[in-house]
Amino acid sequence: MNSSARIDKWLWAVRIYKTRSIAAEACKKGHIMVGDRTVKPAYTVRVGDIVQVKKSPITYSFKVLQCAENRVGAKLVPELMENVTPAEQYELLEMSRISGFVGRARGTGRPTKKERRDMDTFIEESGDFDFEEFDFDE
Repeated sequence: MNSSARIDKWLWAVRIYKTRSIAAEACKKGHIMVGDRTVKPAYTVRVGDIVQVKKSPITYSFKVLQCAENRVGAKLVPELMENVTPAEQYELLEMSRISGFVGRARGTGRPTKKERRDMDTFIEESGDFDFEEFDFDE
């Protein structure tokens, strides 16, 4: 293993992104940061760097333990990186998962079957609202 590697190759090698071109595109869009600055695909990452990856709605943080430019098996990934993402980020992920149907943009179509069931469950649990007290015929 090398002491340094291109960031796009490293992201692909440790299986954060499925292809190297997707990793390079994420760098170009500003989704990848090393330290506190965004980096280009050719940036050289070194052992000990903290790489932050923005995948909506959270930002993952990984510590580089070893550099690799060739893709490794899933069992070898823990030898190359350590996940140092704060717990608050995972709480954000859980909150967005719970309130998934609320973020639907107006006009983007019907809710999915799962979203419809979630909405029905939400309405049934609140139970305080009574539609019969309104007269819609007026």
